[in-house]
Amino acid sequence: MPNEKEKAKEKERPAHEIRMGRIKAVIWGNETENGNVRHNVQVRRIYKDGDEWKQSDSFGRDDLPLVAKVLDLAHSWIFGQVAQDKE
Repeated sequence: MPNEKEKAKEKERPAHEIRMGRIKAVIWGNETENGNVRHNVQVRRIYKDGDEWKQSDSFGRDDLPLVAKVLDLAHSWIFGQVAQDKE
């Protein structure tokens, strides 16, 4: 059985992450008061500034097809989780 520190760490980690090239979707699971899980998605563009990796929530024209694909995969993953939870 997980202790309080382990539970806190689990809450800090995303439920799932999807990455294609420099675009990624981070899916977070948030438990509601009645015990259901609601998912939220953050979309980021990853880029390197010198030696340092950074993230942005701003996208250029050429990023948009990958943004759409990553969001589609995130949508499918969330629906798969909901179906799995109902079993």
